Amino acid sequence: MQASPSSAFVLHSRPYKETSALVDLFTPQGRLRAVLRNARGKSGSLARPFLPLEIELRGRSELKTVARLESAGIPNLLAGEPLFSGLYLNELLIRLLPAEDPHPHLFDHYAATLQALAAGRPLEPLLRAFEWRLLDELGYGFALDTDLHGTPVAADGLYRLLPDSGLERVELLQPGLFHGSELLALAEADWSATGALAAAKRLMRQALAPHLGGRPLVSRELFMTFKESPRD
Repeated sequence: MQASPSSAFVLHSRPYKETSALVDLFTPQGRLRAVLRNARGKSGSLARPFLPLEIELRGRSELKTVARLESAGIPNLLAGEPLFSGLYLNELLIRLLPAEDPHPHLFDHYAATLQALAAGRPLEPLLRAFEWRLLDELGYGFALDTDLHGTPVAADGLYRLLPDSGLERVELLQPGLFHGSELLALAEADWSATGALAAAKRLMRQALAPHLGGRPLVSRELFMTFKESPRD
C-alpha cells in the first residue's frame, strides 16, 4: 500500500542492515518509522534533521518503507545552541509522541520553530512555547491563570504544580514553587516580565518529568557539555 505524499521532517536516523537506514519521521499524520533503502545515495543525503521534505511511504505495518523522498524547502541551517535546541525538540517528539498519532497543528508549530531557530530568534521563548504546545497536544496541558479548583491565580500567591491536576495554591514556602505574578506573565506569554523565563523553564521541566520516565535527555546532556567546553 502506498500513501499519498506528505510533508515530513527526519527526527533521527541510524544505519540499518548493509545499505539502508532506519528513520524516525515527523509528519502531520504523526510520528512514523520507516526503512530508507540505498541510504548512501541521494535519498540518504536528504535524510537529515531540520530539512523540509516531501515523502511517500509504503506498507501497512508500523515499520514503513520510503518509496520517495524529496527536498521540499530551504534547509533550516542550525549550529551551536540552536542546533542543540533543535535536537532537543526532536528527542522530545521521539520520547513523548505516540506512533501514528496525527498532530497537524503541532507539526506546523515544529516547522515554524525550526525556522525561528535558524533565523536566530531568542531560544528560551521558542523552547518553552514548543514544550507547552507539545504537552497540550498530548492532553497534559493545564491552566496558567486558574488553579486546579478553577480559582483565578493571585499575583501575590504561591503555587506548586501537580502534573496530573494543575496548579495548587500553598501557604508555606517550599522548594519548586511559583509566584502567581510569574504564572500570569506566562499565561500572557510576556517573556519580558521579571522572572518569567526562569519560571517557565522550571515549570516545563516539572511538567515534562513524569512523562519522560526518569531517563535523562541525551540532547540536554550534550548541550551542557557544549556549554562547558572551551571555545575560541
